Amino acid sequence: MPTTVPLTRRQRDILHFFRDYHRENEISPTLEEIAQHFGLNKVTIFGHVAELERKGVLKRSAKGISRGLQLVGPSKSESAWDGESSDDESRGLPILGTIAAGAPIETLENPEVLPFDELAPRGKDVYVLRVQGNSMIEDAICDGDLVVVERREDARDGQTVVAVLPEEEATLKRFYREADGRIRLQPANSTMAPIYVSEVQIRGIVIGVIRRYR
Repeated sequence: MPTTVPLTRRQRDILHFFRDYHRENEISPTLEEIAQHFGLNKVTIFGHVAELERKGVLKRSAKGISRGLQLVGPSKSESAWDGESSDDESRGLPILGTIAAGAPIETLENPEVLPFDELAPRGKDVYVLRVQGNSMIEDAICDGDLVVVERREDARDGQTVVAVLPEEEATLKRFYREADGRIRLQPANSTMAPIYVSEVQIRGIVIGVIRRYR
């Protein structure tokens, strides 16, 4: 019997799509095709794929090839995908890029891996962003800190969110719905003004902060 590979639900879904796509087309899907299938951006899929490579479920035949990913090892058996991440697995959290706690910046870069297993609640889809700027300092989120984010697409008033603005820029702010229908993204810095938008994409809710020691 193959050893079960502990995966998140999203990772198992990506592998199922990968397997079915390969069976039907006899080639591997690109990151763009995976992202389009799940309605996610390419950077988010890149983070999941990087984790699947780290876990030995996928591998690249060569760098720079858009269809170079392959299923490997026990992952070719569907039964090997059934397990959720177990307590004895050494997990890493993907650092997907830099998030602005000041003026918005271009959204999300290539992922690193942060091996802080205990920061990820079991059963949650979690990633990490490095903070740039000081707009959240009154919430004790400072420049250079890491924020632990639960991947979500909605938020309650007052929650600190990863928000993507209509111009495809990402920022870290507190989320509020105004009476006039607008969204207010509120900095936790009394010297800075809030951002008002008619619509915004929520990419996650901050559930923890890792302090950068100075």
